[in-house]
Amino acid sequence: MMNLKNQLLLNIGLLLASSSSLLAQSVLPPVFGPAKNYLTEKDNRVKVYLTPQRIVWTSDSTGKYVSNAKRLLQAGNGQAELINTNLVELRNDGDHKASILLDFGKELHGGLQLVTGLMKKHGPVKIRVRFGESVSEAMADIDTIKGATNDHAIRDFTLEVPWLGELEIGNTGFRFVRIDLVDDNAELLLKEARAMFIFRDVPYLGSFKSSDERLNKIWLTGAYTVQLNMQQYLWDGPKRDRLVWVGDMHPEVMTINNVFGYNEVVPKSLDLIKSVTPLPAWMNGISSYSMWWVRIQRELYQYQGNLTYLKKQRDYLVPLLDLLVSKIKDGNENLDGMRFLDWPTFANKPAVHAGLQAMMVMTLTDGAQLCRVLGETKTAEKCEATIKEMKKHIPDAVNNKQAASLMALAGLMPAKKADDIISLGQTKGFSTFYGYYMLEAKAKAGNYEGAINNIRDYWGGMLDMGATTFWEDFDLSWMKNAGRIDELLPAGKIDIHATYGAYSYKKLRHSLSHGWASGPTSWLTENVLGVKVMEPGCRVLKIVPHLGDLRFVEGTFPTPYGVVKIKHTKLANGKIESKIEAPKEIKIIKG
Repeated sequence: MMNLKNQLLLNIGLLLASSSSLLAQSVLPPVFGPAKNYLTEKDNRVKVYLTPQRIVWTSDSTGKYVSNAKRLLQAGNGQAELINTNLVELRNDGDHKASILLDFGKELHGGLQLVTGLMKKHGPVKIRVRFGESVSEAMADIDTIKGATNDHAIRDFTLEVPWLGELEIGNTGFRFVRIDLVDDNAELLLKEARAMFIFRDVPYLGSFKSSDERLNKIWLTGAYTVQLNMQQYLWDGPKRDRLVWVGDMHPEVMTINNVFGYNEVVPKSLDLIKSVTPLPAWMNGISSYSMWWVRIQRELYQYQGNLTYLKKQRDYLVPLLDLLVSKIKDGNENLDGMRFLDWPTFANKPAVHAGLQAMMVMTLTDGAQLCRVLGETKTAEKCEATIKEMKKHIPDAVNNKQAASLMALAGLMPAKKADDIISLGQTKGFSTFYGYYMLEAKAKAGNYEGAINNIRDYWGGMLDMGATTFWEDFDLSWMKNAGRIDELLPAGKIDIHATYGAYSYKKLRHSLSHGWASGPTSWLTENVLGVKVMEPGCRVLKIVPHLGDLRFVEGTFPTPYGVVKIKHTKLANGKIESKIEAPKEIKIIKG
């Protein structure tokens, strides 16, 4: 998998180096002359500075080597000053090395700003900085034992900070920062240590509030997880891999559609991966990921209704659908490339085949719909004929939750049968990626309350361990006798971040902010708040709430015409009273 990631990274670099089509001209000062002489790109993100929320740990409890640490919890201004009073002092001698660990309260993307004072020795001071998504990661060395790495983003490095100055360092995903003074007999005076938070400052047009605060927090955490990945492109994780993975994008795009509405990061990322993947190559080297690209295009058109953008996809979409159809043999998918659903199913070949068969049916269904919009009737008919033939060859889901979910959603398995498979052992066998499709399949079977309880248990379990964003992977069994990620490991407890994980996300390499884990956010909006898009561009919405054991749910839903306001209240007789306010351009169908 690493080879695929490295190749993708290389392709992106070559594209940016060779093409100015992705570079938007920004306004430059007059001294630069005509702007056309410079290849520039205006960053659509903002940078704000955040004060640490607490001192987690220092190497010294006596105050001899680390003194006045709480000064760092005061708001700063980023400016070095000659006054040189009320500063934090870190001091080394031959017996002790000074260190401090800061907590910024939430997972962030960005780096660290350090403001220094007038040290007695005139000159730069050598320090070591370690970023971590958990306390454990910030305290770890890069080694082969706990799995801490500098892959994709440098999170552990040694550098010099200036005498009486300011320095900004780092570009990764983190919540915790450890600072070590390196040299013997050295001194560091710190006025400030602030996080540089870099993100897209976009309004939360969608919202969700119910009688269950745990669900409310899960909805918001999923939304925030995706926002951290809405950087210059739509990434999978701000620490690792920081790349455009098309499969990961599907849950992310659904969250964006339900929370932020239209955002240019989605078509920008779809266009990038299309540009670096000439046919007949598969996106990210994975056949199912090219299928996810088609499915995302359909979701984007359904929610945003941008026909002009869809027409620009014609020259790639139609040949891609032809390529996919050519991979059907005797009604069965016969895909080459990397055959992948998610990592837990990777070695289960029957489950992968069943899942890919279902993915092919759904992709060709979406593709046929888009082709009819584009007037590509022959391709649409070819897709529909292929689907008909594939439905005569239904594979065994082999009691696999991922495969059963996709087969139910594709109409290849009764939803009730899929729900029975998914419900076996509750969330045992869930993955943060395909857990979304398991929830979708349970909804199709009408088991809304079961899905709500799965969300409370599985995604809520991450919150119980101190998460502020959702993880690349998780299993409820990890919680047994485990320490939280926001505390120093208590004696006798298991380090959940440094112990668990598998495949490409072992131990501390495991990303604790991964966009593919945001599924409950869009699921709760679609199924509990009850908003389903029936016609492209949200021109028709069907609103059918499923409250389960909730007393009420209210929220908002973004559309190209404005925000829809919704409130459902469960009355004493069990009936649901609904109040809906929508822009005049939108037709509302109540269930």
